[in-house]
Amino acid sequence: MEFHQFFNRALSSWMNQEGPDSDIVLSSRIRLARNIKNFSFPTVFTNEEALQIVRFFEITFSGKSYGHIGRFVLLKMNELQPIEKRVLVEKHLISPHLAEDAVFGACLLSENEEASIMINEEDHIRIQCLFPGFQLTEALQVANELDDWIEEHVDYAFDEQRGYLTSCPTNVGTGLRASVMMHLPALILTQQMNRIIPAINQLGLVVRGTYGEGSEALGNIFQISNQITLGKSEEDIVEDLKGVVRQLIEQERMAREALVKTSNIQLEDRIFRSYGILMNSRIIESKEAAQRLSDVRLGIDLGYIKDVPKNILNELMILTQPGFLQRYAGGALRPHERDIRRAALIRERLNSWKNK
Repeated sequence: MEFHQFFNRALSSWMNQEGPDSDIVLSSRIRLARNIKNFSFPTVFTNEEALQIVRFFEITFSGKSYGHIGRFVLLKMNELQPIEKRVLVEKHLISPHLAEDAVFGACLLSENEEASIMINEEDHIRIQCLFPGFQLTEALQVANELDDWIEEHVDYAFDEQRGYLTSCPTNVGTGLRASVMMHLPALILTQQMNRIIPAINQLGLVVRGTYGEGSEALGNIFQISNQITLGKSEEDIVEDLKGVVRQLIEQERMAREALVKTSNIQLEDRIFRSYGILMNSRIIESKEAAQRLSDVRLGIDLGYIKDVPKNILNELMILTQPGFLQRYAGGALRPHERDIRRAALIRERLNSWKNK
């Protein structure tokens, strides 16, 4: 496997696949937090313990294959350039915490980028599986299989009453975070999200931005995940989240139908204005680009725009992030330079499909 594929291609292979309800649910993610028995947790462990854990994963799993996921490659954070780490964050393959704060952190990435195993993040092990569309159950199954694979070689920190022990009390129990990434432009346009978010929070779930806690919901993309990890089984947590997501899918579809019926010309105008701006702008900031891309994606899903595939929008959502722009430029760019390159890249990619 080519080491640099993780940084050079915008779309992971799983992103090219169509998943259930993918017009609204962009991806499903399962993350399991685990710690190794008889080792101090990452908040207090020594440098030697941290290095010992990385060496263990390098020897035991790097270069090894698992099922359809393919081979795993170990990437050490202290051997990567800042731009390379930022690219991995933008592709959701590692967390911002691992990229920025984990001096002795590492990550095992699978060949198809469907699975990543973060090492020495907030916990010793963070197993993550990503699937296209609404596939939480499928992602949980693969995450559990990887969990069993690792546990064949190591003993976890586990308590019979509390479950899996983690650095943060909010993860104790199952150590499970299940989440979906949803594109909800119609609920924003009809001003329903401000009412929906508090209702979701009351159900023990949380609504965050594109890159998790503290991030902004760029391009009307929201991450919905569980908060409770203790007192419920993994299956129950996932089923609770699935029930809420199904309701959100239904409400988003109803909101889209209402917009088409009551504000069709205004909606069409908004979509094609955004399309025109993306096709012709010479300078565009990341926030505006995300909003315009959201409008175009909605136009594709509703059938207004027929000559642009969905995947090109998924690709551009990642390609236009600062890390990727600088990776392609071969070095650091000032914000104004990034805005110019972002506009040029969007024009190039959209025109390549228009002229086919």
